[in-house]
Amino acid sequence: MKKKGFTLIELLIVVGILGVLVGAIAVAINPLQQFAKANNARRWADTMNIMNAISQNIIDHQGTFDTSGTDCGGVIPTTDTYIANAASVDYTTYYDLCGCIVPNYIGSLTVDPVKGSPAGGVNVCTTTYHAYYKIKKDATSGRITISSPQAQSEGGSTPIISITR
Repeated sequence: MKKKGFTLIELLIVVGILGVLVGAIAVAINPLQQFAKANNARRWADTMNIMNAISQNIIDHQGTFDTSGTDCGGVIPTTDTYIANAASVDYTTYYDLCGCIVPNYIGSLTVDPVKGSPAGGVNVCTTTYHAYYKIKKDATSGRITISSPQAQSEGGSTPIISITR
């Protein structure tokens, strides 16, 4: 009489085929690349949100960036400077943008999805934050640039995330 069921060899072959399929799917999906793309998409959105808030401030003040807000860093620097309100191990100079645009032009200051540390609490601009985005104003043209130096490689190329207006 013949037994019903699978032999050990048949089971090992099925497990082997499943292992190859799972491996192929993991390579095709490449989760690390997908996370990098998602983080970079957020960086694009964040730089655009910061730039829109600055632009709205300029529009409301007849073409001049108003720095009279509490906890505002004053004149925008003409060199690439991190947006923060305290020095970090990564940089010593910073520009405190929070009080210039929060809460009138943006609900809260956006920060890099991987490295940034958000401002929080009741007085968001008085707590320590590090956005890990950079700001710069061209001395000649007066154009403002917001950039993300923390952009991640998306499978071989690292995008330049930067907006100038």
